[in-house]
Amino acid sequence: MKKFQAQPGFVVQAFRFSLDPNAAQERALRSHCGAARAAFNWAVGWVEAAWWQRRAEESYGITEAGLTSWRPWSLPSLRRAFNAVKHTDPKFASWWQENSKEAYNTGLTNAAAAFDNYAKSKQGKRRGRAAGMPRFKSKRKARLSCRFTTGTLRLETGGRHVTLPRLGTIRVHEPTSKLLIRLQAGSARILSVTVRHERGRWFVSFQAEVKRDLVRVARPDVAVGIDLGIKTLAVMADSTGEIREVSNPRHLDAALKKLRLASRTVSRRRGPDRRTGQQPSHRWEKANKARSRVHYRVANLREDALHKLTSAVAAEYGTVVVEDLNIAGMLRNRRLARHIADAAFGEIRQQLTYKTRRNGCRIVAADRWFPSSKTCSGCGAVKAKLPLHNRTYHCDACGLVLDRDANAARNLAALAAAAVTGTGVAGDPDAVKALKPRGADRKTRTTPPGRKAGRGRAGGATLPQQQQTETRDRPHIEALTLW
Repeated sequence: MKKFQAQPGFVVQAFRFSLDPNAAQERALRSHCGAARAAFNWAVGWVEAAWWQRRAEESYGITEAGLTSWRPWSLPSLRRAFNAVKHTDPKFASWWQENSKEAYNTGLTNAAAAFDNYAKSKQGKRRGRAAGMPRFKSKRKARLSCRFTTGTLRLETGGRHVTLPRLGTIRVHEPTSKLLIRLQAGSARILSVTVRHERGRWFVSFQAEVKRDLVRVARPDVAVGIDLGIKTLAVMADSTGEIREVSNPRHLDAALKKLRLASRTVSRRRGPDRRTGQQPSHRWEKANKARSRVHYRVANLREDALHKLTSAVAAEYGTVVVEDLNIAGMLRNRRLARHIADAAFGEIRQQLTYKTRRNGCRIVAADRWFPSSKTCSGCGAVKAKLPLHNRTYHCDACGLVLDRDANAARNLAALAAAAVTGTGVAGDPDAVKALKPRGADRKTRTTPPGRKAGRGRAGGATLPQQQQTETRDRPHIEALTLW
């Protein structure tokens, strides 16, 4: 399926609003989201049934020519198969007409994407953690969500209501003027609408193609290096020599006391029990909603602070240099995992990526093994070891004494001058060569191989874990000047 490409001068942007549905509309919303979940589970079961049948036939000694044929998992194939059985299948025959076709299309689309990710992961064509086989979604745990791509997708003129297929007109909790003005002016076009239940509230998100003119940044010739941390959220050093620090607000730590009290209240109520079929009491549901509100407030405060930080950086500097951090590996540290997750390093990188593109800036991702903290920003000497508790950098070669994070930020800012070829984006072959002026700074151990690949679950054997060899630290002769 070809990926959507916005026309020149336009960007794809989401506009999210909270809803205030009445009782009937909330039942309809839950029905649509449940239909999407049921369609997803049907698609997973329909495809996997052929896989298990083939495994059973192989155990009987049946040859390849006599095995049950594979069932395709492409979206058109799933649509045709679902439309053929929805009239006769007892799971859908009595109620499928109550919901919009977009609800079932949401589940089928998600199932097709999940099977594609699984296949590409097994073939080594997908980056990141290995994707397993799609699993059935639980009725109790699955997040309520439904996506509309066709039909009546409209913002009403008053700016306080939205109209969706089969759901009708629903009141919005907040005004929709920021999108409505663009639609009336012809500078925006709605592509899809997603409704979602999150922390006790319903939200509607409009994905729109919006016309945006490039906004010239305040200092287009200045590059900034950003070193992220826990004690100080971001230390920024630019090519003019100025160093700024952004303190970590630690929203989760500030709310831990309220969160402990709310969790204690929930634990003392009669909650649900799947083993015995016990239903939660009304007091448990009330206490659980109170705990969810604490989590929701922390998430909103964190999101607001990160947007303010990234918007200010993208509006000021012409080149932004960030680190390619192994956040998944950092979260394995049980002493720092909560603080790293609260700082949201990955979200900062993601927001900077699309905001710099929106402003016509350049973002440079330093190599993951670039020794920004161990390298002296004055002479370029590299330390063999630098423990985390040493917060001040002392250079044995030139005698430079500087804060550890400030030294790392200065080294990152110097990479902007090195990345003169390519686009400067991670993954560009020319940019990768430019971002490794000192080579790799890796440990000397070798990652042990994983378990032998077995047959595993249906769909074939799992891929063996690849052995990764890491090189030694080595000194760097050339010094990288800052400016």
